[in-house]
Amino acid sequence: MATAAQWIEGARPRTLPNAIAPVLAGTGAAASIDGLVWWKAVLALLVSLALIVGVNYANDYSDGIRGTDDERVGPLRLVGSKLASPAAVRNAAIISLAIGAVIGAVLVLTTAWWLALIGVGCLAGAWYYTGGSKPYGYSGFGELAVFVFFGLVGVLGTEFVQAERIDWAGVVLAVAVGSFSSAVLVANNLRDIPTDTESGKTTLAVKLGDPRTRTLHLALLAVPFVATLLLIARTPFALVGLLALPLAIRANAPVRSGKNGLELIPALRDSGLALLVWSAVTALALGLA
Repeated sequence: MATAAQWIEGARPRTLPNAIAPVLAGTGAAASIDGLVWWKAVLALLVSLALIVGVNYANDYSDGIRGTDDERVGPLRLVGSKLASPAAVRNAAIISLAIGAVIGAVLVLTTAWWLALIGVGCLAGAWYYTGGSKPYGYSGFGELAVFVFFGLVGVLGTEFVQAERIDWAGVVLAVAVGSFSSAVLVANNLRDIPTDTESGKTTLAVKLGDPRTRTLHLALLAVPFVATLLLIARTPFALVGLLALPLAIRANAPVRSGKNGLELIPALRDSGLALLVWSAVTALALGLA
């Protein structure tokens, strides 16, 4: 029987920056066009956190019953390690996603009805990443989904529910956050190339191969700093985003030095930390300006 600490670890708290950063960035974008609504920002954050916990449990369940996690290199998986039953983990995923849906319904009712369609798409994307008969995460589309859901949808959705419009700065922020979030997944999938290949999980990293996946990680980490330069057009204070550059360089260090397996875990951690710092300081700069 899994302990409370193991359930928390199974929720993969190190992925939470991927949920927090889009809301910070979207709120900064909304504030920069005088559209900040603090309680909607809080609700958007709760939705984002509920969805990422839900998708993490859903991945644990789906990968576990397929046997993908039988030889796990990375963080604890509840089903794969047999610490929790598949049904229990599946139910935890459903409850988390349902919480996100209920909170999201409040934003829909107070903003625009068609946001419900995007919400349904987010729930489907969360489940079918590794769930269903043909999970898209097993076909190399995981990074694209992360870019769309945690970048474009997360940032622009947060901006829209507050300001009820989006602007070019929000789009730039969305691309930057999506690139950072994708870099986290790229580092994860680079680490798992040997086990994913053996289990038949064809991630983008498996398709690209080791050398090109390492190049992709570097390219994705570079995009947000190009975005920083573009955001100067909104306010020169956007240059504070460069404060995250040392973290991004540190995140890429194990990747460019050829590390493998557990030695790549710092790349995941530091990619997420760079994402969070960049989003926080950039959002603050845009909001104050």
